[in-house]
Amino acid sequence: MDIALITGSGGLIGAASVRHFTARFDRVIGIDNDMRRVFFGEEASTRWQAERLKEQLPNYVHHPVDIRDVAALERIFQEHGTDIKLIVHTAAQPSHDKAADIPFLDFEVNANGTLNMLELTRRHCPQAVFIFTSTNKVYGDTPNELPLVELETRWEIDPSHPYHANGIDERMSIDHSKHSLFGASKVAADVMAQEYGRYFGIRTGIFRGGCLTGPGHSGAQLHGFLSYLMKCAMDRRPYTIFGYKGKQVRDNIHADDLVAMFDAFYRAPRVAEVYNAGGGRFANCSMLEAIAICERITGNRMQVTLSDQNRIGDHIWYVSDLSRFKQHYPGWQPRFGIEATLIQIHDEFLARQRA
Repeated sequence: MDIALITGSGGLIGAASVRHFTARFDRVIGIDNDMRRVFFGEEASTRWQAERLKEQLPNYVHHPVDIRDVAALERIFQEHGTDIKLIVHTAAQPSHDKAADIPFLDFEVNANGTLNMLELTRRHCPQAVFIFTSTNKVYGDTPNELPLVELETRWEIDPSHPYHANGIDERMSIDHSKHSLFGASKVAADVMAQEYGRYFGIRTGIFRGGCLTGPGHSGAQLHGFLSYLMKCAMDRRPYTIFGYKGKQVRDNIHADDLVAMFDAFYRAPRVAEVYNAGGGRFANCSMLEAIAICERITGNRMQVTLSDQNRIGDHIWYVSDLSRFKQHYPGWQPRFGIEATLIQIHDEFLARQRA
């Protein structure tokens, strides 16, 4: 039997991974104990998604296990052993703002939880492919040192800079910068995933995501940029922009596009490879540009407040260079632009409200 094991299976990327890989594996095992609700409150709960997966996918098995619980995890690994061919590790505390309030919990989930998954893979299924969802926050605020130019609706990198054509590549230093505590815990996990590849030969793929998005997100104020923005637009909730005149640029990768990257890596795995994984030049926007799109889709004028105080460690401009991944996997291309993604998010919120 071929099994895929997916942590954070009720979350945005975890659930998209479950849906994708149930068509390719005999069984998909999900591990998710709805910690998103603990981090961000009931509105951010992923319970609805976990229940939907259990109802719709007959070869999906759900375990409400905490990735900090080594004994509970080991029972799952022992039961299935080398039948586990793929591990997609998406479970995390994902907010750099929240991490400052819960530093122990943040590190235990992000760093120790990842170590647990890597070590149990080494013990029980060392031939499995291990995919880790890292973050562009491992670069800290180094991107803010780039030469930036202020335009009408966004910051942009100077056209003469090498990053202008495709964005920031994987050679950017992760050292000597302010990361946020979240960024630090993800650096630890990122480097550990690389080390289990280089030291033990495990086929680890590390994907440093930009903003991960899509209709399956349970967006909250502290995490889930486009999802929460659309929720505010639809419900006419006030929305606060923190710093940089609302012109800070983020690239956004749709969950299905990211999972397609995972699939490509699984089919032709490498050892300890690191990839930037965002929308790149294909799908990026400033806060002001995203607000304008939400207003156009909903027909609602948003109630926006601009704060002069930026979020600690926030990037002024970040666009992922996807060239390395495309070179290794030339069959992959992103499919979902910003507006198409926001329309999907809007339509999913309407469907949930009617259910």
